[in-house]
Amino acid sequence: MAYYFRYIPNLEYINRNESQDQISNYTRTKNLFKRGKIRDDIFGNLIFFEKYNIIGDERPDIIAEKIYGDASLDWIVLLSNNIVNVYDEWPMSQESFDKYLLEKYNTYDVVYGTHHYETIEVKDSSGNIIVKSGLVVPSSFSVRYFDYDLGQDKQLLNITVAISNYDYEVRIEEKKRNIFLLKSDYVPVVMNDMENIMPYKEGGDQYIDPTLKRVDNIRLYEN
Repeated sequence: MAYYFRYIPNLEYINRNESQDQISNYTRTKNLFKRGKIRDDIFGNLIFFEKYNIIGDERPDIIAEKIYGDASLDWIVLLSNNIVNVYDEWPMSQESFDKYLLEKYNTYDVVYGTHHYETIEVKDSSGNIIVKSGLVVPSSFSVRYFDYDLGQDKQLLNITVAISNYDYEVRIEEKKRNIFLLKSDYVPVVMNDMENIMPYKEGGDQYIDPTLKRVDNIRLYEN
């Protein structure tokens, strides 16, 4: 992400550190509220992207090096999927995942305990689906239907399967592995857009230059 932060303009605000000699001293930082994006006509069109499945503990920088030949383009990987918080929206490493499970569920017995029940697929004698698989239901769920080929009513019991807390959490992580990557041909377009959209536009009292704004805190120190 280091390369991405080169695009972000700066912001100066009054330093509220009481150890400073003067309250009017300014502190300079990156304006993280000004966030880059892939233009809508590209982001909204799948023709500019290709599907990718994150393998193992691959990080954004590893994928950027693998696909674009440049690890510093990890921000392109994140922007392609509108990922803001990599800690929540990117798959955890196996070590982090194991730690997360124990922190959330406390013991392995609970980790592998039942989270919920889901249906298995049920078909009639003609192959028509009566109940879809994967529906969240009570453990005692059953179904009654009329089988026209057999000419009789049928009731099926024991058509649920227990999903453990572990399975539930793994599913969430696996969904995160399916991402889209901007095709290499369009990376220069996005980089050029960043050069144009990230600088400040001239005007207003806060504007200093294209890379800097200065704001004043309205709250003063309380004695």
